[in-house]
Amino acid sequence: MEKNLGQDDIDALFAAAGASAALNAKTVPGVNPPERYSFSRAGQISNDQMRAISTVNDLFARNLMHTLGAWLRTPLKVKLVSGEQLPFSEFLERLSPLTYICSVRLEPLGAVGLLELDLALASPIVDVLLGGTGRAGQLRELTDIEEAILTAVVQVVVQELNLAWQPVGLEFALEKRETEAQAARTLTLGEKTLCVSFEVRMPGVQGVLNLCLPAVVLNAILRRLIAEGDRPRRRSRDAAARMRELMGEAKVGAVLQFPPMRLRAAELAGLEPGTILRLPLPRHEPAELRVGGLPLGRAYPVRAGEHRGAQLEGERYGLGVETAAESVSVN
Repeated sequence: MEKNLGQDDIDALFAAAGASAALNAKTVPGVNPPERYSFSRAGQISNDQMRAISTVNDLFARNLMHTLGAWLRTPLKVKLVSGEQLPFSEFLERLSPLTYICSVRLEPLGAVGLLELDLALASPIVDVLLGGTGRAGQLRELTDIEEAILTAVVQVVVQELNLAWQPVGLEFALEKRETEAQAARTLTLGEKTLCVSFEVRMPGVQGVLNLCLPAVVLNAILRRLIAEGDRPRRRSRDAAARMRELMGEAKVGAVLQFPPMRLRAAELAGLEPGTILRLPLPRHEPAELRVGGLPLGRAYPVRAGEHRGAQLEGERYGLGVETAAESVSVN
């Protein structure tokens, strides 16, 4: 049987719906109200995360410039050009017809990214490694030998990526070279990616190195990267030991000088070679040892082989004895 609602019935239904919405909107003290989640923002990289990424990639570019330049024995410049978030389909549209593109696995995320190297750089790099001068050749597809040589260069790039991203636990593993069709099946076309571009310059030639990573799986790593950036940096034990080793090779001027004293001008004016000048000091009075122009402590003049030396007083350094056992040579 069909039932017709009157105006009063309709008003009652709307009133009941409004009361239910008001009840759900009430907040419990001490509990944050629920936030709406937008699925369209999945994988979106925030500005703080992008700044942290730029810092890591700047470090990667500098390290790659020195490492690869020393390996190739040729001037090399690597500079971060851009870092942006874009759909994977747009990244594929930017690929040139002739390019070297390979897949890299991101561990422990279990995801796959892409690394693209401009083939304009391949010819001079291969030429340098084969003993040439690094001249640019005609843009063409690589031979099997050239591809094997370029794979070794890409492994150096991946190694520097691992060093740059090591603080947040992200590891890159080179898989294989991909064709354009194989690369298109790596990710879905609509998936958001992080595309980072680097400019690589060699004498007489320049090209681009592109890194494409899935943005969704990077979110956890990027949050850890921001937290790592806010944390005060601590040097590793190896870095501290290396710093001490380098500082140990530094040379500084040292001088052992007497404390201030008064002498008659007539005694100084009558000095001649072989003259003994009597100083108004006790025999065992220590002198002042200055290193780099700064006072280090009190010491006694001694001889260490063919060199003059200074034996430091121990009490000033908490040795618990009158003199230290170690001597310092003074020129």
